[in-house]
Amino acid sequence: MAIIIKNGEEIDGMRIACRLAGEVLDYVAPFVKPGVTTDELDRLCHDYMVDVQGCVPAPLNYAPPGYPPYPKSICASVNHQVCHGVPNNRPLKKGDIVNLDITTIKDGWHGDTSRMFVVGEASILAKRLCLITFECLLLGIAQVRPGGRLGDIGAAIQRHAERNGFSVVREFCGHGIGRSFHEEPQVLHYGKAGTGPELQPGMVFTIEPMINAGKAAISELPDGWTIVTKDRGLSAQWEHTVAVTATGVEVLTLSAAAPPMPKFA
Repeated sequence: MAIIIKNGEEIDGMRIACRLAGEVLDYVAPFVKPGVTTDELDRLCHDYMVDVQGCVPAPLNYAPPGYPPYPKSICASVNHQVCHGVPNNRPLKKGDIVNLDITTIKDGWHGDTSRMFVVGEASILAKRLCLITFECLLLGIAQVRPGGRLGDIGAAIQRHAERNGFSVVREFCGHGIGRSFHEEPQVLHYGKAGTGPELQPGMVFTIEPMINAGKAAISELPDGWTIVTKDRGLSAQWEHTVAVTATGVEVLTLSAAAPPMPKFA
């Protein structure tokens, strides 16, 4: 499948969907505290998307080939869960870290973003993992410019993670996005600079590094969705949807309460 180059009008549609996704995270952030369940966070996000924003939660009943329909409206991955964590009735406790992954559909366009939350006061390792993973995202975004290569993104992320003693999950990656949830290209979070397809204005994709405190190996839980670290070490993930512009990069999923981007973005 070819990489879809989007025109200005199409990117305008993406901007709206992506901004809404970021605003869901802004809305739910005050509720992420000890004692809340991820089921309750899912309900809050679902109702906000449907009743307030007038959009569709893309994960709900999403069923790619070989997977059962996803049963919730967000993904909530706690501690050693790497990605695709299915919300449940276990209360979050002080010291947990949780990734909330939001994808909205508005007027047929998808917006995809995720953010790490520290519940109460976490360990030094947990906070450092969340910080380094966010820095990995920023370094990946900094590589996005016309004439660059997809491999530049993964190389920058891998270098920073491994220099800090962490490992990069290989089996899951960023992806093109638009009218479909997942499009070409695949955006690896490891690799060699100067390799891969050339970046062109109008390309829109996610960058979403999954970084483990221990080894990179993962496994899947019996629910068919939740991915965990094999050694049960902590894992963190941050995600933005970005567009390649004529002069560099635009981060489409920024919202008022999102951690700020450096000047390059």
